[in-house]
Amino acid sequence: MPMKGRFPIRRTLQYLSQGDVVFKSLVRVMTVNYNTFGELGEGARKFVFFNIPQIQYKNPGVQIVMFKNMTPSPFIKFYLDSGEQVLVDVEEKTNKEIVQHIKKILGKSEETLEKEAQEKMKLRHPATFGHKRYHMRECMCEIKGQIPCPGKVALPKEMTGKYKAAMKENAASEASSM
Repeated sequence: MPMKGRFPIRRTLQYLSQGDVVFKSLVRVMTVNYNTFGELGEGARKFVFFNIPQIQYKNPGVQIVMFKNMTPSPFIKFYLDSGEQVLVDVEEKTNKEIVQHIKKILGKSEETLEKEAQEKMKLRHPATFGHKRYHMRECMCEIKGQIPCPGKVALPKEMTGKYKAAMKENAASEASSM
């Protein structure tokens, strides 16, 4: 990706993944009302410019809408699952203060994030098998050195039950004929 435009570092994966606001699952929509002029909305403008891309990256299921120059004072409104609305006043706050406030009231705690990461790692453990969505492998046969699935590649004759039963029968009939 060419590094063109205003502050192109904002579009790098490293910058986007550094965001630390992960919303609780009950947040559905976030609206940001801010003005492009005036000293009172400077923090809100910086928040939109620097922090909104990180929030979008970390919360793909949350709809984010920005309203420019439609209100005398900047604010952020969250719409929750239950139909409840949370209003956050961001007038005279810096973008860092806004991020910390949002993280405190609607963000997941560090313990919750760690617990979710551990749960994800348990599911992605190489020794587990199941659906590709949750596990690294669907079947034991995908591991190098294991016997392939009989549905995909036929087993050697010596490993089938019919062959073993026939061999036992032959051995029994030869022993009885002697």
